[in-house]
Amino acid sequence: MVKAIKVMLIPNNVQKTKMFQYAGASRFAYNWALAREKESYEKGGKFISDSELRKEFTKLRHSDEYAWLLNISNNVTKQAIKDACTAYKNFFKGLQKFPRFKSRKRSMPKFYQDNVKIQFSNTHVKLEGFSSSRKANKQKKNWVRLAEHGRIPIDVQYMNPRISFDGLNWWISV
Repeated sequence: MVKAIKVMLIPNNVQKTKMFQYAGASRFAYNWALAREKESYEKGGKFISDSELRKEFTKLRHSDEYAWLLNISNNVTKQAIKDACTAYKNFFKGLQKFPRFKSRKRSMPKFYQDNVKIQFSNTHVKLEGFSSSRKANKQKKNWVRLAEHGRIPIDVQYMNPRISFDGLNWWISV
C-alpha cells in the first residue's frame, strides 16, 4: 500500500541555509533545462532527453562560473532536470500548459532527496549532502529534527521524498 505522509521539520539556522541553497540549485537546474529545451525547439531541433541534459549540466557544474553547484548534491539537480523534461513532454502530449520558469518570488522553494540515501529515526531525518566529511555525517548534529515523533515509519521504502518551504516552515513529504 502506498501512503503519503507530510511532516514539519525543525531545522537549525545552518540547516535552513543549506536547504535554501538546495532549493535554489533545484530551481536553477529546472530553469536551465527548460531554457535548453525551448531553445532546441525554436531552432527546429528535436526533444533533448533528460540524460543528455544531465551530461551537459555536469559539464556546466565543473566550469568556473558555476562552481557553487559543486556544493549541492547531484541528485537534487538531476531530479529537477527530470521534472523539467517531464513537464515539457506533458505539454506536447496535451496534458498540461507550457511549463513556466520558476521564479524566486512566485514559486515554492522545494527540492528532491534521493530515496536510498535519506535516513529516518523516530525523531530526526538525515538529508543527503549536508556534510562533506564522513566523520561529521555520522554525528547527530547533521540530522534535522522532526516536529512529530514517530509519524514516519522506519525501514520502509520511501517514494519520491521532497522537502518544501511554505513561507513559514520546512516540510518533508514521503
